Amino acid sequence: MSFFFRAASRARPTPQELVRSIKESLLALDTRTGAKALEDVEKNVSTLRQTLSGDGEVEPNQEQVLQIALEICKEGVLSLLVQNMPSLSWEGRKDLAHCWSILLRQKVDEAYCCVQYIENHVDLLDFLVVCYKNLEVALNCGNMLRECIKYPTLAKYILESSSFELFFQYVELSNFDIASDALNTFKDLLTKHEAAVSEFLCFHYEKFFELYTRLLTSTNYVTRRQSVKFLSEFLLEAPNAQIMKRYILEVSYLNIMIGLLKDTSKNIRICAFHIFKVFVANPNKPRDIIQVLVDNHRELLKLLDNLPTGKGEDEQLEEERDLIVKEIEKLVHSSV
Repeated sequence: MSFFFRAASRARPTPQELVRSIKESLLALDTRTGAKALEDVEKNVSTLRQTLSGDGEVEPNQEQVLQIALEICKEGVLSLLVQNMPSLSWEGRKDLAHCWSILLRQKVDEAYCCVQYIENHVDLLDFLVVCYKNLEVALNCGNMLRECIKYPTLAKYILESSSFELFFQYVELSNFDIASDALNTFKDLLTKHEAAVSEFLCFHYEKFFELYTRLLTSTNYVTRRQSVKFLSEFLLEAPNAQIMKRYILEVSYLNIMIGLLKDTSKNIRICAFHIFKVFVANPNKPRDIIQVLVDNHRELLKLLDNLPTGKGEDEQLEEERDLIVKEIEKLVHSSV
């Protein structure tokens, strides 16, 4: 019996052999033997997964894992895997997405070899973003993108690329699972790396919030709810204080929040209130912001009075509402 185990062990391909086999099968996909090549690709990707993460009984050899990552980069197989992912079966794409996360984590000294490869082949990131349009591969691509976004240089590229604007379309897709997945990726892009996001919004503030406003005013309830909820969290995070200060100086954005305070959804009204209150509480309100608050004070006070509140966890909300009501009343009295 031990002989068979030793034979099986010797039969396992070396990192170079495995990568070469994957590359040859991927390159053969466009030939007459494409069907057979696809079968070979899926077998190879399954073997790759077992080698990288173990098979449940045998732990992966970390030295081999690193060698595979280096070979995959050296032979350009990372590009081939991404570009041919739509051709794989559901199980094959699942295996590839699993391998992707492991490969990106491999380091030589202080450098992530696969991340460096992607930095030099950024078209792979654009390809993954565009794949959200493909119903069959969208969720796999979302998982792979979120793995990429963990690394500052890759996240920065996506933020600054023309592909980033596609997310404003994706979050409104009719397929709920894909739209939600795209929103999760969008959130990661805007929250994982504070410095990169701050720099991005500094240079693209107007365009970003022009696009974001379309989400806040969407006819799609889910889009409105998720976008106002995320904005209420994003603006109130300490690292985004400067962005928030800029946002609350603009009348157009105040009017959007007033509109959302009228929404039929309780959750949307509450999230809108958490942004609206910052406009009102700002000690340095511009004259036109004050004018809007004064001119619309009767409607605003009525909206705030009807804001859903209750006991327990809503007590703070009720206290904040009362403070905002007093501030608006104070502005009205000061304008008389």
